[in-house]
Amino acid sequence: MGHDKTDPPSRILLADADAFYVAVARLIDPDGAGRQPLLVVGGAPERRGVVTSASYEARASGVHSGMPMAQALRLCPGAVRVPVPSKACRQKSREIRGILERFTPVVEAASIDEFYLDLIGTEQLYGGEPLGTTAARIRRAVVDETGLTVSIGGGSSKLVAKLAARRAKPRRRGDASGVLVVPAGEEAAFLAQLKLADIPGIGPRLEERLARRGLYWVKDALELDEPDLSRWLGDRTGSWLYTRIRGVDTSPVVRYSEAKSLSREETFARDLYRDEDLERELVRLASRVAADLRSKMLRARTITVKLRDADFTTRQRSRTLPHPVDADRPIHSAARDLLRRARGSGGARLLGVSLSNLAPPDDVPAQISLFESRETEVLETERDRTLARTVDDISARFGPGRIVRGSELGPGNQGT
Repeated sequence: MGHDKTDPPSRILLADADAFYVAVARLIDPDGAGRQPLLVVGGAPERRGVVTSASYEARASGVHSGMPMAQALRLCPGAVRVPVPSKACRQKSREIRGILERFTPVVEAASIDEFYLDLIGTEQLYGGEPLGTTAARIRRAVVDETGLTVSIGGGSSKLVAKLAARRAKPRRRGDASGVLVVPAGEEAAFLAQLKLADIPGIGPRLEERLARRGLYWVKDALELDEPDLSRWLGDRTGSWLYTRIRGVDTSPVVRYSEAKSLSREETFARDLYRDEDLERELVRLASRVAADLRSKMLRARTITVKLRDADFTTRQRSRTLPHPVDADRPIHSAARDLLRRARGSGGARLLGVSLSNLAPPDDVPAQISLFESRETEVLETERDRTLARTVDDISARFGPGRIVRGSELGPGNQGT
């Protein structure tokens, strides 16, 4: 990948915590989870929970994140399950980020356990040392101060850094350095060692289309020119793949502190078949995520409902409002409409509500037009906002659950 002679190549790192949830669980319970080599973190099997993370020893038995917990424990009968230590994980995530920000102010949290760092312009600060040397010092600082290990990948783009971090993971390489930096100009050679399925953005469908052409490895696709790929896959996908397999990724590392989205979801102990039962759960989830939104002093424009059927078919429906909201009523209203659009004919295994397109309250227009589209029906009023904040105040003083909406109660319980 070429670079402008006037500009130094980008110096991007990805620090990816190793088996993060497992490592935190072991750290806070050294005499319990800390002594279990076969450890699985996630929801209880009797509640149809799923695996959030598994130790490397458990992964050797085929256990992976997203798998139903009951299936994971059948694959690895000697494994011990522990719940997700959410509070401790959030604290450790903040600690890791704080350490990384000592090395560069430009840190982007890609998730709770993944952080991109842009070290361009820090060459003099670190005496011109190689990027891999800086990465190794960062890794030691995280281990020393948090007790957690991170694998660090580096290169000229976020894509290359992510793929390098994967290769630096434990049990993926012959050494235990935990750091792999791809030198500028060697991106294509590095990617040529990988399978096409390893490239982020290549999902099962595209993988299948490529396989029909006999393309399984990046090195196979590198032999093709862009017109050939565009003819087989379409202009947009063909052009994207042509640049992607060469390590080209122009997306910058963006320093931000606010969440990109907030969500609440529930996997039910038994499949729900009745629409009224699903709507009751929907109201409960929407109320909780709306409260999360207000606690962060944010508003949202986009509401998304996720529904997973008993056969694991998953559907999502989204709606973007003309203006951001944070009160329960407009979020409930939009979510109900989306649930009806996503609803299948069978039982529902999982339901989720997420809010995105977030903005601080200052970004909300002072007035709402009376001549909006049909979206106007779900926009909030001052009464909605006052009611939402009253509920928040009561919850803060007396604990959550003191006020329960009638729509959250089952038949026969309303009015009692």
